[in-house]
Amino acid sequence: MFSKGDKIMVLDDDIEGIVIGMQGDQVKVETTDGFELTFRQKELLKVSGSEINFSPGNMNQILKEKEIPKPRSFVKEKKTKELPVPEFDLHIEKLVKNHRGMNNFDILNLQVETARRHIDFAISNRIPKIVFIHGVGEGVLKAELDFLLGRYDNLDFHDANFQKYGAGATEIYFRQNAKRN
Repeated sequence: MFSKGDKIMVLDDDIEGIVIGMQGDQVKVETTDGFELTFRQKELLKVSGSEINFSPGNMNQILKEKEIPKPRSFVKEKKTKELPVPEFDLHIEKLVKNHRGMNNFDILNLQVETARRHIDFAISNRIPKIVFIHGVGEGVLKAELDFLLGRYDNLDFHDANFQKYGAGATEIYFRQNAKRN
C-alpha cells in the first residue's frame, strides 16, 4: 500500500512526513520535523500534492474503527440509595464541652431546645424520619420529649428500634403534606 518516498499523514495526530522504510505492517516515517517514527499502515493516509488519497476499503475500515458503539438496549433500574436516618444524641455530654456550672433545669432546657431545633429543621427540609437518643435514666427527658412532640400536628413518634438503640431512643416520622404553607 505504501512505498518508500510516499508523503503521508497520521490519522489521529497532526503529523506529516515521508515513508523511509517498511517492515510487514510497520511503516517507518521521517516527520516534517525530522523525527523518525514508526506507525502501523492503518494509522496512515497517503497524500499526493494537496489531496489525501483514501482507498474505499481503507476508508470503510477507518470509519468502522471510529464508530461510537451503540448503547445497549436494556433498561437499567436505578437503585435508590437510602440515606441513613439522622440520629441526634441529647445527652448533655454530647451537647456542651463542660456542663459543670449547669443545674438540672438548665440541662433539661438545653436538651429540649436542641430537640426542638432539630425537629423544626427536619420539617423545613422535608426529612422523613429522625431519631433522638435520650437514654433511659429517670425518664424526665423522655417525658419532656413526648410532651414536645405531642404539640406538633404532622408527626408520629414511638420508641426506636430496641436492638439498635436499646430503650433510650425515640423515632420520629414526619408526615409530608402535598402543599406547603
